[in-house]
Amino acid sequence: MGFSFVKHLLVVLISFWVFADPAFAKHGGITRHYKFDVRMQNVTRLCQTKSIVTVNGQLPGPQITAREGDRVIIKVVNHVQYNLTVHWHGVRQLRSGWADGPAYVTQCPIQTGQSYVYNFTVTGQRGTLFWHAHISWLRVTVYGPIVILPKRGVPYPFPQPYKEVPIIFGEWWKTDTEILINQAMQTGLAPNVSDAFTINGLPGHLYNCSAKDTFKLKVKPGKTYLLRLINAALNDELFFSIANHSLTVVEADAVYTKPFKTDTVLITPGQTTNVLLKTKRHSPNATFLMAARPYATGPAAFDNTTTAGILEYHLPSPVPKSNKNKIHLPLLKPSLPIFNDTTFAANFNKRVRSLATPNFPANVPQKIGRRFFFTVGLGIMGCPQSQTCQGPNNTRVAAAVNNVSFVMPTTALLQAHFFNQNNGVYTTDFPANPPFNFNYTGTPPANIMVSSGTKVVVLPFNTSVELVLQDTSIIGAESHPLHLHGFNFFIVGQGIGNFDPKKDPAKFNLVDPAERNTVGVPSGGWIAIRFLADNPGIYIYITNYDGKGRKQKLPPPPSDLPKC
Repeated sequence: MGFSFVKHLLVVLISFWVFADPAFAKHGGITRHYKFDVRMQNVTRLCQTKSIVTVNGQLPGPQITAREGDRVIIKVVNHVQYNLTVHWHGVRQLRSGWADGPAYVTQCPIQTGQSYVYNFTVTGQRGTLFWHAHISWLRVTVYGPIVILPKRGVPYPFPQPYKEVPIIFGEWWKTDTEILINQAMQTGLAPNVSDAFTINGLPGHLYNCSAKDTFKLKVKPGKTYLLRLINAALNDELFFSIANHSLTVVEADAVYTKPFKTDTVLITPGQTTNVLLKTKRHSPNATFLMAARPYATGPAAFDNTTTAGILEYHLPSPVPKSNKNKIHLPLLKPSLPIFNDTTFAANFNKRVRSLATPNFPANVPQKIGRRFFFTVGLGIMGCPQSQTCQGPNNTRVAAAVNNVSFVMPTTALLQAHFFNQNNGVYTTDFPANPPFNFNYTGTPPANIMVSSGTKVVVLPFNTSVELVLQDTSIIGAESHPLHLHGFNFFIVGQGIGNFDPKKDPAKFNLVDPAERNTVGVPSGGWIAIRFLADNPGIYIYITNYDGKGRKQKLPPPPSDLPKC
């Protein structure tokens, strides 16, 4: 399906935009133009300077700002040695699949010295999303926020914040990450874990040489701030908390939620969460640590470190400026869950529910046209003849869905689909169920070899889909973050252990389930999602056929679509 595997082989933000044509367009919004110059930039972190791939020389990259209904045009110019694409993570891309961005799926990469114009309209969405490179591991440093404001005159369904602040979590490696992932793909072993996590590109003072590389959020007492949390890390779900402050969750993946208070937020790679932070009525005699560290459940090594920023209150005006720098207030630290707190994770995720009001309904599919059961986990594959792999008997570890490890094609799937040139590019026989039944979360089967192929599921336009994603214990149970391109979905059920098709559906929430674009399949458990296949195009694992009407068909590709 349109899932991107986030695990296993697989600064204050500066906005840059030019409103070249603010005239109202046919879609009722304005057209906003951006230019992304992809270039190398020397950056120093953890006492070490290295050259990284950036957009406009920034880490994180520039913020995309638009309103619901706006058309967004981004010209991406590639000045680096690597082929590149950019994915606008969570943007529905209704009938604009050519702009979605995953390499060799919806487009061929932008080659060195070339450019491509991404052109899409933000339809029926408002909130926080983000963009990132979608080829190899370039997204380690090529990412930035997308802020979609409501239409003019439409208020938030929560108190208007005094200020809005994007907070983007990332990862940092001292080594060259392109070399790192290429070595991992060659040997079949997982790549080395990161050396640090970051908040808005900065690791924070808990790491060596990083006292000056600490994000600081200065706030005023008695105000409400909207924090736009984005997990742009590659591999790790993160716990986030601010010492002595509670947070109110009001949105997830650009969909309003029923507000709920929490001391800690859990955020999966690829997810976004908007929270309200209400500051204390009076400036306290303290500063407060904002900290994030991983939630990890599998057998693999992980970066067990903590990134930190500082929440700092403006001092009362009577304090002379000359004395403000001399005041050293105590720094209070939050209490975060232990790294493998599956109970907290399950309870937090169950609290996220759609707002489900007349203005913001939860349109959960009630009648299902196609049902799928996908096992999600690990296995082993044979080693290519030209390589030496370090798994058992010269094998390598691979991620697989229903025992099929996806093989990236060398021609973009969407072009092959649109021009009916799919012979030899992909097949339409992706299995709707695993090849055989076993105790998915119990003792693994003796044979854990997986097959491989470029296979997709075919869905007619407007098919209502129910999909159960089941973690397996093969090699080790762990949480698997998965992202669905082209569609939002409703999380109607989740549980620990094996999914029971006779008993579990009776407990599905079909009224106000969370609506998201990214989900973490729980470690040793399952998750059930429903969505409407109403966006013609092709995605990883999914082909959604055109409908009969003109507005139910994918238009032809733009003239500057890159060639492979």
